[in-house]
Amino acid sequence: MILILSSASLSGCFSSEEILEERYGVPGGLVLACLDSSQYKKLVVEVDYEENQKPTQETLDLMIERLESACEKESVSYELYLTDFNHDGSWSDEEIRFKGRETRQKNAMDGDELRFHLMFPSGYHSNENVLGVAVDATTVMVFNDRIKESENLIRRPSWQDIETSVTIHELGHLLGLVNLVYTSDVDHEDPDHPGHSSNEESVMYWAIESSDISNIIFGTLPNDFDIDDKNDLQKLKDRILKADNQLWYPDNYHQ
Repeated sequence: MILILSSASLSGCFSSEEILEERYGVPGGLVLACLDSSQYKKLVVEVDYEENQKPTQETLDLMIERLESACEKESVSYELYLTDFNHDGSWSDEEIRFKGRETRQKNAMDGDELRFHLMFPSGYHSNENVLGVAVDATTVMVFNDRIKESENLIRRPSWQDIETSVTIHELGHLLGLVNLVYTSDVDHEDPDHPGHSSNEESVMYWAIESSDISNIIFGTLPNDFDIDDKNDLQKLKDRILKADNQLWYPDNYHQ
């Protein structure tokens, strides 16, 4: 994959500002609940979308496949809801948090279900370079209007491919990647883009969630976690790596 990147950079496709004390947590704040099935045996992804913003079937199918591979659950599924977000203009992180809590069908931890919440509204993030953002332990917003504008003239990558990669990327942040709630024993975080992989072949590479993605003109976009990402998740599951800022911990977990 050959990258020709512009000078624009992303301020962050995940946000942890001023939410450490909230019970909604930070991105990665429920990774242990995802990796452990003792309490939460099911993972349900609620997908709220505005008219003409519905994610593609490829995105939905791959989302389930990636989460099944990463999380220890008896079942992983999604629920679709056509939603009127009653919002005009750009979205701030705080507006996204509020709208996520206003529109979600159930709590993030509901009986034996762990629930992630993805929103696909019209409009744009207040940072024009942002294509998607994770704002707390379960909530993601993906900006398809901006994604469609990021498609280059030769449609390589297509906006559909961009949507898929951005969605998987933001789900990766909900899983704590990269180093959001833990410290990897392998140096694979981009020092210039904290919380992102330095590997261009990982879906956690920093440019995936940025409008700079349109400058990828050969090959295909990554839409999977690389070996270092997967090893981090396995080590978190095996308790080789310790996770911080969790809303839930398994029994006998030594923090």
